[in-house]
Amino acid sequence: MDPLSDLLSLLKPQKYVSAGFDAAGPWSIAFPQTDGLRYNIVVSGACWLAVDGMPEPIRVVAGDCCILPRGLPYRLASELALPSQHAYDVFANAKNGGIAVVGGGGEFFGLGGFFELGGRHAAMLVEMLPPIVHIHDRADAAALRATVERMMDELREPQPGGALIVQFLAQTILIQALRLQLTEGPRTGVGWLFALADPEMRAAIAALHAEPAYRWTVAELASCVGLSRSTFALKFKAAVGASPMEYLTRWRMMLAADRLVTGSEPVSAIAFDLGYESESAFAAAFKRVTGISPRRYGRAPLALAG
Repeated sequence: MDPLSDLLSLLKPQKYVSAGFDAAGPWSIAFPQTDGLRYNIVVSGACWLAVDGMPEPIRVVAGDCCILPRGLPYRLASELALPSQHAYDVFANAKNGGIAVVGGGGEFFGLGGFFELGGRHAAMLVEMLPPIVHIHDRADAAALRATVERMMDELREPQPGGALIVQFLAQTILIQALRLQLTEGPRTGVGWLFALADPEMRAAIAALHAEPAYRWTVAELASCVGLSRSTFALKFKAAVGASPMEYLTRWRMMLAADRLVTGSEPVSAIAFDLGYESESAFAAAFKRVTGISPRRYGRAPLALAG
């Protein structure tokens, strides 16, 4: 697989909820903290998006898509000075798919979705993303717009099997939005998503993903992408937020965490497959990255997920 597919496959978006929102007049909705990934798409109209911890609100307009990977509390509002209604109250009748209407609707329409991320190891990926990824409307976003329109049809006129179709469309929207971020041009942040937008960094990450057990050196990776060792090391750290070897270790531990949760292999086999000569060396690296031993992680994944 390509690096984006690799990373999304480990995020394992699941337990999905999606709904539409049709509003008119003054309105403000507060969304609480959640352990998952959210997205919002403005279909028509415009509003403000204010995310806790971010210094400035964002003005989002028709065609914009915003992904909030960390589940931080946020508000959507026609005017930020307004008191907010709780999202649970607004979407009480649309929580299983449907459209919530405020003020009679007709001035603003948006789509929102939430994915619970499977596995504690997902947090290692999410923490390498910014609090918000803002994808602006673009001429080459036809595929995303078509998927959004299909989801609107399913929400407005529910049909048998519609819940599964909407879930598939929501996952498709997430992937299409991330693709657009990768092709948007100059990198606008630090982390694996933005690094994949750079051809040299994407090639280096693809090499690490393709052979995680290989004993990579910074010099070999630099040679793979046609850069000097020093230039590559500096560029990788600036783009990803970690050195190439730190990223490799983290990637190995994410692969290991997934196998510990979903499989029944002995820790020694996973350690060998990921390039470690001894189980003890692997266990030390795993605990350094995750804060817990691999055996304990594998025995109690559900307890650790919270």
